[in-house]
Amino acid sequence: MAGGKETPRQKMIGMMYLVLTALLALNVSKAILDAFVAIEENIQISNLNEFGRGQEKKTDLQNAANDASVPETQKKARALLKVVKDIDKMTEERIRMIDRLKLEILKQCGENTTQVGSEYILQSTFDPSDPLKPIRMNLSKVEGKDKYDEPMDVMGIADDITKPSGDGIKLWNSYNAYRSELTELIAKSSSDDKHEFNFKDPKINTFKDFTDIKKQLTTSLKNVSSDDKEALIKIYSSLSKQEFADMNEGEIKHVHWIGRTFDHSPSVAALASLSSLQKEILTARADAVSLLSSRVGTGEFAFNEIMPLAYGPEVANQNEEVEVQVLMAAFNSDRKPQVTVFSGGKLDRISDGKGYVKTTGSSGEVKLTGEITILNKSGIPKTMPWEKTIQIMKPQGTITLPQMNILYRGYDNEIEAVASGYPETRISSSSVLFKKTTKGYIGTVNGSGKTATISISGFNKATGKSVPLGSTTFKVRSLPSPTVYFGGVEDGGTIPMSETRIFAKYGPEIPLNVNFKVLSWELSLSGVPMTVKGTGNQLDPKGIALLKQGKKGSTVVTLQLKVLCPDQTIRNRTGSFKL
Repeated sequence: MAGGKETPRQKMIGMMYLVLTALLALNVSKAILDAFVAIEENIQISNLNEFGRGQEKKTDLQNAANDASVPETQKKARALLKVVKDIDKMTEERIRMIDRLKLEILKQCGENTTQVGSEYILQSTFDPSDPLKPIRMNLSKVEGKDKYDEPMDVMGIADDITKPSGDGIKLWNSYNAYRSELTELIAKSSSDDKHEFNFKDPKINTFKDFTDIKKQLTTSLKNVSSDDKEALIKIYSSLSKQEFADMNEGEIKHVHWIGRTFDHSPSVAALASLSSLQKEILTARADAVSLLSSRVGTGEFAFNEIMPLAYGPEVANQNEEVEVQVLMAAFNSDRKPQVTVFSGGKLDRISDGKGYVKTTGSSGEVKLTGEITILNKSGIPKTMPWEKTIQIMKPQGTITLPQMNILYRGYDNEIEAVASGYPETRISSSSVLFKKTTKGYIGTVNGSGKTATISISGFNKATGKSVPLGSTTFKVRSLPSPTVYFGGVEDGGTIPMSETRIFAKYGPEIPLNVNFKVLSWELSLSGVPMTVKGTGNQLDPKGIALLKQGKKGSTVVTLQLKVLCPDQTIRNRTGSFKL
């Protein structure tokens, strides 16, 4: 642009372009600074809104503390107001600290911090009647909007942005201490005569995201009231900042949050960052006061407890589609509702915000009707009708033995039992032991009696009551003796010369699943003057040799067995076969 071969006219044009570029850069810089002014103004407005939100909930608590119509609520509200007082004290300390840092930055920049008014930077100063309100400023009146050395010096990062000192590190420590003090106080304030709650700050300053913070809080939340957990997570997360991180795409490593926030930050940007910290503190304070206020109820109707409710049929038939209604119910544990029953039953008691009505039906259905009334905070009753229809089922009990109508000793008798009309079936007996299975029960006879009586009852899980439905008496018998088998041939049949296996079992006419163990055997053949003995269920070589001496079609084979039965008795069984 200024080469030696350029004409004077070209040089002049080049110089004009250079000046124009500089002017454009100045305008861009001014636009950015003006943007910070606008951002800071919006943050100050948000600060006032958060302050007001907290004050509104505090007023609700004060009204409840002054209302003697419900002594329990009044007592609780007065105790919670003391907690709010402690919260406000710690909040005021941080708001005032940040205001002092703002004023110090303005002083270092040579700005006017002594005069107050619409034409000056300071629009208002500290007000003892509203100590939580931050000082109101108009940053458009700041002359040195682009000064950044002074904010860095005040925040203690002029020498090293990775290790802030002075007021910068004091601010960081105070901000984190506020997080600890606030959350620990909220958790402790839920304690009562029955429960003692507490929260110990794990001091989380390194995390990936909100989910990671929540995960790291898991252990610390174990001793926190279930009603406070979500609010504590929200408040703690809103006050959590990543202490160290890299800057400039990793060129500068391990930079402290103070350094990352205020490094070469223009004065108006630094002031906006400090106002943002005040907003976070006031938001956390408002959330905390809202949580405390909710414990005594707010609005026209005061609710301080919630519970999940699920409504639906207590009994359903197999493959029948049912519908369950799920909702969250809110009630005031300090104000009991009035429940009236017009028909179908009678009121038993009122607790946990609910009326308990009892009824008894003989057949068909029972229709219950009535009204429920609650009082609003002004003592004005709100009444609504209610009704409930209950289908009455006639209880019936049946017991079946799918294999036979007899109980056998030493055998796992399969038993099916159904108590119609009840969610759960139960059976019992003084002489039968039961084991639950997927299809029913396994019953084993206990004792030497000739009969066993089994009783059936229906159990209602909702009421915890068991209703007897009847009993049945069964004959008790020993297991039938098994039949001798030579291989797959039953006693009396013709066996092949090559068969060597021996069994004792039931034929198809006895549908019992029983295993018999052959202990020993004795084999003899007609016309052959000798006998061979052995053990187990397989002929040994001597038995096989004897069997081969027989003549096909004319020899009778006699097989005598000692058999161990499931009832632990040993029985002698004999079978005759033809070759």
